[in-house]
Amino acid sequence: MVKDIKYFFKRKYRQIQRVVDYLPIIWKGYDFDYSYSVDLFKKSLERQAKLFESEAQNSDRSKQNASRIRTAIQLMDKVYNEEYGSEYQDKLEQLYGDNVLDFWFEDTGEGDGSTFLRWEYEKWDNSEEIDEVRKKLFLESKEKQKRAHKILWDFIEHNIQYWWD
Repeated sequence: MVKDIKYFFKRKYRQIQRVVDYLPIIWKGYDFDYSYSVDLFKKSLERQAKLFESEAQNSDRSKQNASRIRTAIQLMDKVYNEEYGSEYQDKLEQLYGDNVLDFWFEDTGEGDGSTFLRWEYEKWDNSEEIDEVRKKLFLESKEKQKRAHKILWDFIEHNIQYWWD
């Protein structure tokens, strides 16, 4: 009987901790953007990895699962922070200098306040070369980002059914 009462209060305490832990993500979230769902899933994986790494879980499988979950979280960070998708910008800056991707908005002259994007490099003598390289590098980065996204979700699909203890 006393054991049941203790368990009840321990369980309620953990539930309240869980709500408090998730509240900032839920509070900032919106239903129209999938990235908030990804953030919620990532938070759940972080909590699960922390549990598997704790002393409460002492099996070898728990530590291995925690490691795989941490790998998934790292991949999620890379994919959803567009790490690969924006690589082309770093490469362009290495090739042509830090201000190659500076831009401004120019009025279209229509009188309606509409504008179009102009690149700093458009004023340079080698602008056609830079534009070709930019387009090529952009497509390579986009493809690499797409592959990273697929690898992430293939990795999760392959491992997720083992992430319990």
